[in-house]
Amino acid sequence: MTANARARLLILTVLPCLSACEKSPISESKPTLTVYCAAGLRKPLEAAAQAFQKDQGIEVLFQFGGTGTLLSQIRVAQKGDLLVAADDDSVASARKASLIREVIPFAAQTPVLGVKAGNPKNISSFQDLMRDDLKVAVANPESASIGKSVRAAAGTGWEKLAAKVTVMKPTVTEIAADLSLGAVDTAVIWSALTAQFQGIEAIHTPELDSRLETASTAVLECSKQTQAALKFARYLAAPDAGGKAVAAAGFQHLPGDLWSPKPEMVLYSGGVNRPAIETLLGRFATREGVTVTTVFNGCGILCASMKTMGSSDNPKFPDAYYACDLCFVPPVADQFPESVLLTETAIGIVVRNGNPKNVKTLADMAQPGLKVGLCNAEQSTLGYMTKGMLKASALWDSVHKNVVVEVPTADFLINQMRAGALDAALVYEVNVQPVSEHLTFIPVLHAGAKAVQPFAVRGNTPNRQLALRLLDFLKANRQEFEKAGFHWRGDEAPVSSKSIEVPAWLKEK
Repeated sequence: MTANARARLLILTVLPCLSACEKSPISESKPTLTVYCAAGLRKPLEAAAQAFQKDQGIEVLFQFGGTGTLLSQIRVAQKGDLLVAADDDSVASARKASLIREVIPFAAQTPVLGVKAGNPKNISSFQDLMRDDLKVAVANPESASIGKSVRAAAGTGWEKLAAKVTVMKPTVTEIAADLSLGAVDTAVIWSALTAQFQGIEAIHTPELDSRLETASTAVLECSKQTQAALKFARYLAAPDAGGKAVAAAGFQHLPGDLWSPKPEMVLYSGGVNRPAIETLLGRFATREGVTVTTVFNGCGILCASMKTMGSSDNPKFPDAYYACDLCFVPPVADQFPESVLLTETAIGIVVRNGNPKNVKTLADMAQPGLKVGLCNAEQSTLGYMTKGMLKASALWDSVHKNVVVEVPTADFLINQMRAGALDAALVYEVNVQPVSEHLTFIPVLHAGAKAVQPFAVRGNTPNRQLALRLLDFLKANRQEFEKAGFHWRGDEAPVSSKSIEVPAWLKEK
């Protein structure tokens, strides 16, 4: 194989395929989804579901109730496809109980004091709920999300307020109906409901405005038709699809990705990551019902490709970038503003088992007659870092005299080591693990002899939520990275890509 052939982009299109590692996502050609939905979100959800069924031929059956009640039902039933929760705490509770997987937010909503039109009782503050002349309704905090919001807003005064309320019911829609009918003077409801019930209006208060909540769609762990479930969740969040129904019902829509029945995203990845993520990408694509096109290559080639495209508005520009090391993030920091450090691996010398040439240090790679392989410094993160280490150690010229091949990715070097064409090469530790019965990895004693792999989502990608779910999917499969030989760093806080500095030893002298 020629050097030019080796340097070609290695493109892998990950198409959805059934995997024994994931539940079968589709049980029939036109599945019926079962959705547990917070009662206060009924109007926009029913409208969106009707449009979704017309568009995709997938029926959606709802079970409405308070979010807390719905969680209890899911725990017992262990069947269904989606939970539509009215607040973040309920999502956190569902996660803690291992009831849900993917979460897609689609609306923000604020609790308000609902009053009769014209506010005849002159209600103006949260403290007015304690007035003796008012009949007050609140939702039960054990069953409804908004009830929890009222309890949190009341703080230490909750027990006094609970004892005073006239009506306490399981769902927010029930107390909104009571207010509309005149059975009570005020009720704490979601602001969007004032447009859905006749004769009521909203009074905002600081205590309730601070309880802004996010409504989200979450795929149930027990769902056996995840492609259809995620398709509806994406539809609901899409501003050009279900988001229209959400906004029309008076909610603040939180726009997700633009609607596509089968989204396509592009991932650029350094070659070192391939052993860990190749199978995971297939599983993710299958579960989501999407296409992930992955370009594996040296990060120098990947960054050059992005630069050649010019604007990130180019439809072929990657939605996400998984680099071999932090040093190849700064060239594209404008396009990928935040980096999540997922893994790291050591850089060292690979020799044949038994080390017949007695190569133990970087200096040993300069011994006369040795056949050495390196990655290309212009094309590859590993090559760039290798050159930096050798220059910092004053060994670049002496070692480079022995170099018989320079390639874009370390897997080529491993293949040539296995074929006996090389005596030694500089590679990542993870490159050697699959062939450890034939080759030996020798760590290099240098401060820069490790590479940290960051994952970044493009700032203006139309597939932002999809790319973030891919990141979450990778983080949820830590064991696959560790099995491939990586050290895990995925629990660390994200870093600003523009704050990443290339170490001095890597800069050209």
